[in-house]
Amino acid sequence: MEGPLRPRFANSSDFQFGAVATETIENALLHLAQQNEQAVKEAAGRMGSFRESRIVEFVFLLSEQWCLEKSVSYQAVEILERFMVKQAENICQQATIQPRTKTELQNWRALKEQLFNKFVLRLVSCVQLASKLSFHYKIVSNVTVLNFLQALGYMCTKEELLESELDVLKSLNFQINLPTPLAYVEMLLEVLGYNGCSVPATQLHATCLTLLDLVYLLHEPIYESLLRASIENSTPSQLQGEKFVSVKEDFMLLAVGIIAASAFIQNHECWSQVVGHLQNITGITSESIAEFSYAILTHSVGTHTPGQQQPVPHKAARALRTAASSNT
Repeated sequence: MEGPLRPRFANSSDFQFGAVATETIENALLHLAQQNEQAVKEAAGRMGSFRESRIVEFVFLLSEQWCLEKSVSYQAVEILERFMVKQAENICQQATIQPRTKTELQNWRALKEQLFNKFVLRLVSCVQLASKLSFHYKIVSNVTVLNFLQALGYMCTKEELLESELDVLKSLNFQINLPTPLAYVEMLLEVLGYNGCSVPATQLHATCLTLLDLVYLLHEPIYESLLRASIENSTPSQLQGEKFVSVKEDFMLLAVGIIAASAFIQNHECWSQVVGHLQNITGITSESIAEFSYAILTHSVGTHTPGQQQPVPHKAARALRTAASSNT
Protein backbone atom coordinates (compact mmCIF):
# COMPACT_ATOMS: atom_id res chain seq x y z
CA MET A 1 0.00 0.00 0.00
CA GLU A 2 1.59 3.29 -1.13
CA GLY A 3 -0.26 5.67 1.17
CA PRO A 4 -3.16 6.03 3.58
CA LEU A 5 -6.50 4.81 2.30
CA ARG A 6 -8.82 7.78 1.98
CA PRO A 7 -11.75 8.48 -0.34
CA ARG A 8 -11.37 12.09 -1.44
CA PHE A 9 -14.12 14.62 -1.90
CA ALA A 10 -13.99 18.34 -2.61
CA ASN A 11 -16.02 19.07 0.47
CA SER A 12 -15.21 17.66 3.90
CA SER A 13 -18.95 17.56 4.61
CA ASP A 14 -19.33 15.07 1.74
CA PHE A 15 -16.94 12.59 3.34
CA GLN A 16 -18.57 9.17 3.49
CA PHE A 17 -18.08 6.54 6.17
CA GLY A 18 -19.04 2.88 6.03
CA ALA A 19 -18.26 2.56 2.31
CA VAL A 20 -15.18 0.35 2.70
CA ALA A 21 -15.01 -3.37 3.51
CA THR A 22 -14.02 -4.32 7.07
CA GLU A 23 -10.99 -6.34 5.94
CA THR A 24 -9.68 -3.39 3.95
CA ILE A 25 -10.07 -1.09 6.95
CA GLU A 26 -8.24 -3.55 9.22
CA ASN A 27 -5.32 -3.75 6.79
CA ALA A 28 -5.21 0.02 6.33
CA LEU A 29 -5.29 0.62 10.10
CA LEU A 30 -2.45 -1.84 10.63
CA HIS A 31 -0.45 -0.13 7.89
CA LEU A 32 -0.98 3.28 9.49
CA ALA A 33 0.01 1.93 12.91
CA GLN A 34 3.25 0.55 11.47
CA GLN A 35 4.01 3.83 9.72
CA ASN A 36 3.34 5.73 12.94
CA GLU A 37 5.62 3.47 14.97
CA GLN A 38 8.42 3.97 12.44
CA ALA A 39 7.92 7.76 12.39
CA VAL A 40 8.08 7.94 16.19
CA LYS A 41 11.34 5.98 16.21
CA GLU A 42 12.89 8.16 13.50
CA ALA A 43 11.87 11.35 15.34
CA ALA A 44 14.18 10.59 18.27
CA GLY A 45 16.90 13.22 18.35
CA ARG A 46 15.48 15.23 15.46
CA MET A 47 16.63 18.84 15.41
CA GLY A 48 14.06 21.59 15.47
CA SER A 49 10.57 21.97 14.12
CA PHE A 50 8.99 24.10 11.42
CA ARG A 51 5.35 23.70 12.40
CA GLU A 52 5.31 27.27 13.67
CA SER A 53 1.97 29.07 13.79
CA ARG A 54 2.86 31.66 11.16
CA ILE A 55 4.13 29.03 8.74
CA VAL A 56 1.08 26.81 9.22
CA GLU A 57 -1.26 29.78 8.85
CA PHE A 58 0.51 30.75 5.62
CA VAL A 59 0.02 27.23 4.21
CA PHE A 60 -3.63 27.06 5.33
CA LEU A 61 -4.51 30.46 3.84
CA LEU A 62 -2.68 29.69 0.61
CA SER A 63 -4.46 26.34 0.28
CA GLU A 64 -7.78 28.07 0.90
CA GLN A 65 -7.01 30.75 -1.69
CA TRP A 66 -6.24 28.06 -4.25
CA CYS A 67 -9.42 26.12 -3.31
CA LEU A 68 -7.54 23.01 -2.20
CA GLU A 69 -9.10 20.44 0.12
CA LYS A 70 -8.07 20.24 3.76
CA SER A 71 -5.94 17.14 3.32
CA VAL A 72 -3.66 19.07 0.95
CA SER A 73 -2.88 21.75 3.54
CA TYR A 74 -1.93 19.13 6.15
CA GLN A 75 0.15 17.23 3.57
CA ALA A 76 1.95 20.43 2.56
CA VAL A 77 2.81 21.25 6.17
CA GLU A 78 4.23 17.75 6.70
CA ILE A 79 6.26 17.84 3.47
CA LEU A 80 7.65 21.26 4.39
CA GLU A 81 8.41 20.08 7.93
CA ARG A 82 10.40 17.06 6.73
CA PHE A 83 12.22 19.05 4.06
CA MET A 84 13.21 21.98 6.29
CA VAL A 85 14.32 19.70 9.12
CA LYS A 86 16.49 17.81 6.64
CA GLN A 87 18.02 21.06 5.39
CA ALA A 88 18.59 22.38 8.91
CA GLU A 89 20.27 19.13 9.95
CA ASN A 90 22.60 19.34 6.95
CA ILE A 91 23.61 22.87 7.90
CA CYS A 92 24.20 21.85 11.54
CA GLN A 93 26.30 18.90 10.46
CA GLN A 94 28.45 21.11 8.30
CA ALA A 95 28.78 23.63 11.12
CA THR A 96 30.26 20.97 13.41
CA ILE A 97 33.02 20.33 10.88
CA GLN A 98 35.78 22.90 11.35
CA PRO A 99 36.18 24.70 8.00
CA ARG A 100 39.71 24.25 6.73
CA THR A 101 39.60 26.77 3.92
CA LYS A 102 37.96 30.08 3.19
CA THR A 103 36.03 28.45 0.35
CA GLU A 104 34.48 25.86 2.66
CA LEU A 105 33.37 28.60 5.07
CA GLN A 106 31.83 30.57 2.21
CA ASN A 107 29.99 27.48 0.97
CA TRP A 108 28.50 26.88 4.42
CA ARG A 109 27.33 30.48 4.70
CA ALA A 110 25.87 30.35 1.19
CA LEU A 111 23.90 27.22 2.07
CA LYS A 112 22.50 28.90 5.19
CA GLU A 113 21.54 32.07 3.28
CA GLN A 114 19.91 30.01 0.55
CA LEU A 115 17.75 28.23 3.12
CA PHE A 116 16.39 31.55 4.38
CA ASN A 117 16.14 33.35 1.04
CA LYS A 118 14.26 30.55 -0.70
CA PHE A 119 11.95 29.62 2.15
CA VAL A 120 8.79 31.06 0.61
CA LEU A 121 9.60 29.39 -2.72
CA ARG A 122 10.12 26.06 -0.95
CA LEU A 123 6.87 26.49 0.97
CA VAL A 124 4.92 27.14 -2.22
CA SER A 125 6.60 24.14 -3.86
CA CYS A 126 5.46 21.94 -0.98
CA VAL A 127 1.86 23.12 -1.45
CA GLN A 128 2.10 22.50 -5.18
CA LEU A 129 3.53 19.00 -4.65
CA ALA A 130 0.82 18.21 -2.10
CA SER A 131 -1.84 19.30 -4.60
CA LYS A 132 -0.46 16.75 -7.07
CA LEU A 133 -1.17 13.98 -4.58
CA SER A 134 -4.82 15.01 -4.37
CA PHE A 135 -7.30 15.85 -7.12
CA HIS A 136 -5.52 15.84 -10.47
CA TYR A 137 -7.84 18.50 -11.82
CA LYS A 138 -7.00 20.73 -8.87
CA ILE A 139 -3.23 20.67 -9.31
CA VAL A 140 -1.82 24.15 -8.75
CA SER A 141 -0.38 25.25 -12.10
CA ASN A 142 3.02 26.86 -12.53
CA VAL A 143 1.36 30.02 -13.85
CA THR A 144 -0.72 30.33 -10.65
CA VAL A 145 2.38 29.88 -8.49
CA LEU A 146 4.48 32.34 -10.49
CA ASN A 147 1.74 34.98 -10.33
CA PHE A 148 1.46 34.49 -6.57
CA LEU A 149 5.21 34.80 -6.02
CA GLN A 150 5.42 37.87 -8.22
CA ALA A 151 2.60 39.47 -6.23
CA LEU A 152 4.76 39.00 -3.11
CA GLY A 153 7.77 40.56 -4.84
CA TYR A 154 9.61 37.32 -5.58
CA MET A 155 10.87 37.25 -9.16
CA CYS A 156 11.05 33.60 -10.17
CA THR A 157 11.24 31.80 -13.49
CA LYS A 158 9.43 28.61 -14.45
CA GLU A 159 12.77 26.79 -14.48
CA GLU A 160 13.55 27.92 -10.94
CA LEU A 161 10.10 26.77 -9.83
CA LEU A 162 10.65 23.31 -11.31
CA GLU A 163 14.12 23.15 -9.74
CA SER A 164 12.60 24.00 -6.36
CA GLU A 165 10.13 21.13 -6.62
CA LEU A 166 12.94 18.80 -7.64
CA ASP A 167 15.08 19.94 -4.69
CA VAL A 168 12.27 19.05 -2.28
CA LEU A 169 11.71 15.69 -3.96
CA LYS A 170 15.41 14.77 -3.97
CA SER A 171 15.89 15.85 -0.36
CA LEU A 172 13.06 13.53 0.72
CA ASN A 173 14.09 10.74 -1.65
CA PHE A 174 10.82 11.31 -3.52
CA GLN A 175 8.89 10.05 -0.47
CA ILE A 176 6.33 12.83 -0.19
CA ASN A 177 3.11 10.81 0.12
CA LEU A 178 3.36 11.15 3.87
CA PRO A 179 0.56 10.12 6.23
CA THR A 180 -1.04 13.08 7.97
CA PRO A 181 -2.94 13.23 11.27
CA LEU A 182 -6.13 13.57 9.22
CA ALA A 183 -5.59 10.08 7.76
CA TYR A 184 -5.39 8.66 11.30
CA VAL A 185 -8.45 10.60 12.46
CA GLU A 186 -10.59 9.45 9.55
CA MET A 187 -9.41 5.86 9.81
CA LEU A 188 -10.23 5.73 13.53
CA LEU A 189 -13.63 7.34 12.89
CA GLU A 190 -14.29 4.63 10.32
CA VAL A 191 -13.45 1.93 12.87
CA LEU A 192 -15.56 3.65 15.54
CA GLY A 193 -18.50 3.54 13.16
CA TYR A 194 -18.14 -0.20 12.69
CA ASN A 195 -17.78 -0.68 16.45
CA GLY A 196 -21.15 0.94 17.09
CA CYS A 197 -20.01 4.24 18.56
CA SER A 198 -23.00 6.20 19.86
CA VAL A 199 -21.74 9.48 18.35
CA PRO A 200 -22.08 9.40 14.52
CA ALA A 201 -18.74 9.53 12.68
CA THR A 202 -19.99 12.18 10.27
CA GLN A 203 -20.95 14.37 13.22
CA LEU A 204 -17.52 13.98 14.80
CA HIS A 205 -15.69 14.52 11.51
CA ALA A 206 -16.51 18.22 11.13
CA THR A 207 -15.48 18.98 14.72
CA CYS A 208 -12.30 16.94 14.30
CA LEU A 209 -11.29 19.07 11.29
CA THR A 210 -11.75 22.25 13.29
CA LEU A 211 -9.74 20.93 16.24
CA LEU A 212 -7.02 19.57 13.97
CA ASP A 213 -6.63 23.03 12.45
CA LEU A 214 -6.38 24.39 15.98
CA VAL A 215 -3.67 21.91 16.98
CA TYR A 216 -1.63 22.78 13.90
CA LEU A 217 -2.00 26.52 14.52
CA LEU A 218 -1.24 26.22 18.26
CA HIS A 219 1.19 23.32 17.94
CA GLU A 220 3.85 24.56 20.36
CA PRO A 221 1.63 25.79 23.25
CA ILE A 222 -0.54 22.65 23.14
CA TYR A 223 2.42 20.29 23.18
CA GLU A 224 4.20 22.39 25.80
CA SER A 225 1.20 22.04 28.12
CA LEU A 226 1.11 18.32 27.37
CA LEU A 227 4.81 18.02 28.22
CA ARG A 228 4.35 19.86 31.52
CA ALA A 229 1.40 17.62 32.39
CA SER A 230 3.30 14.43 31.55
CA ILE A 231 6.31 15.28 33.74
CA GLU A 232 4.22 17.12 36.36
CA ASN A 233 6.63 20.05 36.24
CA SER A 234 6.03 23.57 34.93
CA THR A 235 9.67 23.98 33.85
CA PRO A 236 10.82 20.97 31.80
CA SER A 237 14.54 20.56 31.20
CA GLN A 238 16.15 20.70 27.76
CA LEU A 239 16.70 16.94 27.83
CA GLN A 240 13.03 16.31 28.63
CA GLY A 241 12.06 18.58 25.76
CA GLU A 242 14.34 16.73 23.35
CA LYS A 243 12.92 13.36 24.39
CA PHE A 244 9.41 14.73 23.89
CA VAL A 245 10.05 15.33 20.17
CA SER A 246 8.95 11.78 19.38
CA VAL A 247 5.58 12.46 21.05
CA LYS A 248 5.04 15.35 18.63
CA GLU A 249 5.38 12.92 15.75
CA ASP A 250 2.93 10.38 17.20
CA PHE A 251 -0.03 10.94 14.89
CA MET A 252 -2.00 8.06 16.39
CA LEU A 253 -1.86 9.77 19.79
CA LEU A 254 -2.83 13.07 18.21
CA ALA A 255 -5.75 11.44 16.40
CA VAL A 256 -7.24 9.86 19.53
CA GLY A 257 -6.85 13.17 21.37
CA ILE A 258 -8.63 15.02 18.56
CA ILE A 259 -11.49 12.51 18.42
CA ALA A 260 -11.88 12.40 22.21
CA ALA A 261 -12.01 16.20 22.44
CA SER A 262 -14.53 16.29 19.60
CA ALA A 263 -16.68 13.68 21.35
CA PHE A 264 -16.62 15.73 24.56
CA ILE A 265 -17.77 18.81 22.64
CA GLN A 266 -20.46 16.93 20.73
CA ASN A 267 -21.84 14.81 23.57
CA HIS A 268 -19.87 14.66 26.82
CA GLU A 269 -22.16 11.95 28.20
CA CYS A 270 -20.84 9.53 25.56
CA TRP A 271 -17.22 10.62 26.01
CA SER A 272 -16.16 7.69 28.19
CA GLN A 273 -17.59 5.21 25.67
CA VAL A 274 -15.67 6.84 22.83
CA VAL A 275 -12.45 6.81 24.86
CA GLY A 276 -13.02 3.15 25.69
CA HIS A 277 -13.37 2.32 22.00
CA LEU A 278 -10.22 4.32 21.14
CA GLN A 279 -8.26 2.57 23.88
CA ASN A 280 -9.30 -0.85 22.59
CA ILE A 281 -8.49 0.05 18.99
CA THR A 282 -5.09 1.70 19.52
CA GLY A 283 -3.83 0.37 22.86
CA ILE A 284 -3.30 3.95 24.07
CA THR A 285 -4.33 4.29 27.72
CA SER A 286 -7.44 6.23 28.64
CA GLU A 287 -5.31 8.47 30.88
CA SER A 288 -3.13 9.50 27.91
CA ILE A 289 -6.20 10.11 25.78
CA ALA A 290 -7.75 12.22 28.55
CA GLU A 291 -4.58 14.30 29.02
CA PHE A 292 -4.30 15.05 25.32
CA SER A 293 -7.98 15.88 24.90
CA TYR A 294 -7.77 18.12 27.97
CA ALA A 295 -4.81 20.00 26.46
CA ILE A 296 -6.77 20.52 23.24
CA LEU A 297 -9.91 21.63 25.07
CA THR A 298 -7.92 24.03 27.25
CA HIS A 299 -6.61 25.85 24.20
CA SER A 300 -9.87 25.70 22.27
CA VAL A 301 -12.30 26.73 25.02
CA GLY A 302 -9.97 29.27 26.62
CA THR A 303 -9.18 30.08 30.22
CA HIS A 304 -12.54 31.48 31.27
CA THR A 305 -16.03 31.64 29.89
CA PRO A 306 -18.08 34.84 30.52
CA GLY A 307 -20.71 34.45 33.20
CA GLN A 308 -19.03 31.47 34.81
CA GLN A 309 -16.89 31.83 37.89
CA GLN A 310 -14.73 28.81 37.31
CA PRO A 311 -12.61 28.12 34.24
CA VAL A 312 -14.38 25.68 31.96
CA PRO A 313 -11.19 23.68 31.22
CA HIS A 314 -10.88 22.74 34.90
CA LYS A 315 -14.45 21.44 34.90
CA ALA A 316 -13.71 19.54 31.72
CA ALA A 317 -10.51 18.17 33.25
CA ARG A 318 -12.35 16.77 36.26
CA ALA A 319 -14.96 15.15 34.03
CA LEU A 320 -12.32 13.72 31.70
CA ARG A 321 -10.10 12.35 34.44
CA THR A 322 -13.02 10.91 36.38
CA ALA A 323 -14.28 9.12 33.29
CA ALA A 324 -10.76 7.94 32.44
CA SER A 325 -10.23 6.46 35.88
CA SER A 326 -13.57 4.66 35.67
CA ASN A 327 -12.48 3.00 32.43
CA THR A 328 -9.36 1.45 33.95
